[in-house]
Amino acid sequence: MKGNRGKFGRRLLAIGFWILVWQLGALYVDNHIILVGPWDTVLALGRLIPDGDFWRSVAYSFGKISLGFLSAFGAGVVLGGLGYRLAVVRDLLEPIMVLLKSIPVASFVILALIWAGSGNLSVLIAFIVVLPMIYVNTLAGLKSTDGKLLEMARVFRMPLARKVRYIFVPALLPYLKSGCRIALGMSWKSGVAAEVIGVPDHSVGEKLYMAKIYLNTGDVLAWTLVIILVSALFERAVLGILDRITPGGGGHESGDS
Repeated sequence: MKGNRGKFGRRLLAIGFWILVWQLGALYVDNHIILVGPWDTVLALGRLIPDGDFWRSVAYSFGKISLGFLSAFGAGVVLGGLGYRLAVVRDLLEPIMVLLKSIPVASFVILALIWAGSGNLSVLIAFIVVLPMIYVNTLAGLKSTDGKLLEMARVFRMPLARKVRYIFVPALLPYLKSGCRIALGMSWKSGVAAEVIGVPDHSVGEKLYMAKIYLNTGDVLAWTLVIILVSALFERAVLGILDRITPGGGGHESGDS
């Protein structure tokens, strides 16, 4: 308990230190177009929150980016499972996954604007960015399954459903959680970046773009803070669900190494 309180206290001190650096930087620059301080950012956020259009934009982007992430998560787990079972599937998917990981997001955004239009741009970009991460971690998790446990399951003719629940899922979940920690943040970064380029109506990306056009740095930082907070809440929710699935309330993070 004391260790947790100490860790929390150190984290607060670290956050406070960087907020102080931010404030000193704003005072040194002394130009609200280039940089505003944390208090001005909070004031800008306070002006945005009562506006119904603020919540509409947050809901729009949250729905689109979450849909892209969850679709990629499901597809990545399924494709990873197929790749684990069938070498031909793994070989066919390998160049596609390398391609998705290598091509710059900006190139995908331009192509997605042609293929899907701006309305579904953040869904498609989040899907493309997240898919290879979940696929790779799913494949690694399944490959880490204890061979002795699988042999025992074959000897005792364990049904497939129980084999999945008691052998494959415990091996897979640490890798999935590790992959999700990166993929969740990347889905929001890439999704909002796509919205800034495509400027779909009533999106967070549109608000960021308009704030940039009018050189309103306070609003830019306020919307950035909103993205960070919403992304963190979404990450906590997804990882919390995965923790509940983990037998015994959560295992060690072997996938982090």
